[in-house]
Amino acid sequence: MIPECSRPVSLDRIGPDGLDYTVEASPAECGALALRMDLPAVHAMSCAFHLERQGRDMVLARGVLRARIRQTCVVTLEDFDLALEERFRLRFVPAGQVSEEVDPEGDDEIPFTGNEIDLGEAAAEQLGLALDPYPRMPGAELPEQAADPAENPFAVLRRLN
Repeated sequence: MIPECSRPVSLDRIGPDGLDYTVEASPAECGALALRMDLPAVHAMSCAFHLERQGRDMVLARGVLRARIRQTCVVTLEDFDLALEERFRLRFVPAGQVSEEVDPEGDDEIPFTGNEIDLGEAAAEQLGLALDPYPRMPGAELPEQAADPAENPFAVLRRLN
């Protein structure tokens, strides 16, 4: 399966000073990402990476994801636009060398095979991680619950005694 926003980069391009690389999603890629992320729209997405080799096969990536998206408010069910900016740090690790232990303070690890890493897919994954699973439009408030105890289903049981 080819990712919606694939940008393969050879490890050989990462020199002693590292490599700066920016992924800019095209309009078609933004549309495909919106479908993948179940969003009404992804207007724009860019992700700036700074890559550094760690040994022969591992790569440390620091970056900044910027995106303009449209989400649906869980309170009002209205669509609204939102700008995201997330800083992140992750490591590309050869498949088979991914750590078995989950360290919430450690770097996320992305497995790869061969001599290439896919920065487009890494950017898409960062977008997915940056999304609020319960987005609220600015100013959206949950309606207050009725305080009438008669509407409480347990009140009916109390009357049966």
